[in-house]
Amino acid sequence: MTFRPHMGKAALRTLAEFPEELTSEIYAVTFRIDSVDQDPRFPYLAIGYNTETEVARVLAEESGSEPWEARWNYAYFPPSGLEGVRIIGHDPVHDPVGADLHRREAVAQGLWYEDEDGLSEQEQDERGEQLAEQFHELCVDLARRLHTDGGLVSAIGRPLPVILYDMFDPDEMFALTRAANPPELVTEFLSEDPEGQRQD
Repeated sequence: MTFRPHMGKAALRTLAEFPEELTSEIYAVTFRIDSVDQDPRFPYLAIGYNTETEVARVLAEESGSEPWEARWNYAYFPPSGLEGVRIIGHDPVHDPVGADLHRREAVAQGLWYEDEDGLSEQEQDERGEQLAEQFHELCVDLARRLHTDGGLVSAIGRPLPVILYDMFDPDEMFALTRAANPPELVTEFLSEDPEGQRQD
């Protein structure tokens, strides 16, 4: 198995782990894109969710919080949404199979490097940027497939938006989320996009 199908199967398993008693409350699936020790060689995805009850709690308890912020800003998310239910990708602790598959593919592509390889900082940055870009594309495609292949509806019982957050580039969340979802599911989320709701 290669890294992409591994991620797809792991995502479906994660959706199946969402508490059944909360499915009617869940309004969004969250994809938090991050990397181990802020190293682009080790990208991972934390998959989670947020609930209507949690939004109501934030609005009641956090004075001055705006409805959009309480609903869509990851700073307000509980562990289920920010930290996720499961971490998949190049994380040797949480997903050793994914870590091995990702490393092998990065080596085959000539993008992997070890700290002692003697690459310049610029060369390391260039390879890191390529690895990060590939992982972004994979996460967007993964979300799309959850829609088109019926994985979300099968797990949750109805279509839901998948909201993608890049922890190193917060502004990217709008472009990533727009690319990953049918437009009708992310209208409210994109209402705060400084770029507007333009189509790429």
